[in-house]
Amino acid sequence: MNRAELLKRAAEVLDNESNGIRALIERLDDNFVEAVKLLRDCRGRVVVTGVGKSGHICAKIAATLASTGTPAFFLHAGEALHGDLGMVQEGDVIIAVSNSGETDEILKLLPHFNAHQLRLIVITGNPESSLARAGAVVLNVRVKEEACPLGLAPTTSTTAALAMGDALAVVVLAEKGFQEADFAMRHPGGILGRRLFLRVADLMYRNEQVPLVLEETSIKEALFEITSKRLGVTGVADAAGKLIGVITDGDLRRGLERRGQILNLKAREIMTRSPKTVPADTLATEAMAVMERYSITSLFVVENGSKRPIGVIHLHDIVKAGL
Repeated sequence: MNRAELLKRAAEVLDNESNGIRALIERLDDNFVEAVKLLRDCRGRVVVTGVGKSGHICAKIAATLASTGTPAFFLHAGEALHGDLGMVQEGDVIIAVSNSGETDEILKLLPHFNAHQLRLIVITGNPESSLARAGAVVLNVRVKEEACPLGLAPTTSTTAALAMGDALAVVVLAEKGFQEADFAMRHPGGILGRRLFLRVADLMYRNEQVPLVLEETSIKEALFEITSKRLGVTGVADAAGKLIGVITDGDLRRGLERRGQILNLKAREIMTRSPKTVPADTLATEAMAVMERYSITSLFVVENGSKRPIGVIHLHDIVKAGL
């Protein structure tokens, strides 16, 4: 195939699969509502089972449910017949995915599900199948044709099943009142988790790492403090140890422009007064927003309710943390 033919074939696949998903909208009915209720009210776990390509879809559905507030896991139907069925317990809800609805491995599990009175949600392309007849709820994901030109490889059918699983998960999370913070708790290693949980205290420089001079310190000594701590800034404290100003590289340049020789001046004569500060429990993203708002790269961290500096946080370290 030439370039045009390749792109045309790809467009046909995407069009076929999108049509398969759109067709599901017209089939949303009380069965979907009942499935949502079963998942919402489940006091055990949601067990998503299937084999083959449907099994891969099951794993994704289970992962999406688990990350959105519904405890769930994938159970390979074939492995379930050889011991893994022990993971299923009373109170669980089963989601079985099979395009044909006649998958032998799943059908062999039905007596166990029935014996333990487990509610069964069936996602299938054949609502008249043996599996569908056993389900408490049946979600019809039949597609007109597969995107595969041979009509053999599961393509549009698996996409439709996945989309139905996503619809279930999203509606259930809304029913449960699942919020952004809840999602972040389940994704501590992701960007969202870091945004909602990483605080200034986790990233700030402390103790001897904090550049700090007294207000009577000479600019020469202050310059050494800025250079040695490598943050491009030093805090300026009064005799009581409270932060009253900061000196940055920019303050030094402006001092040179205005006064020429500044090395023998005192820190208080060059410093920027009333610097921006944050408490240690501030979210790192909030600290970054303050820096962006005032076009600065560092913030001194002060004790809650006081102006006593206990740390400093630099924009580069927030960025390095993936925020």
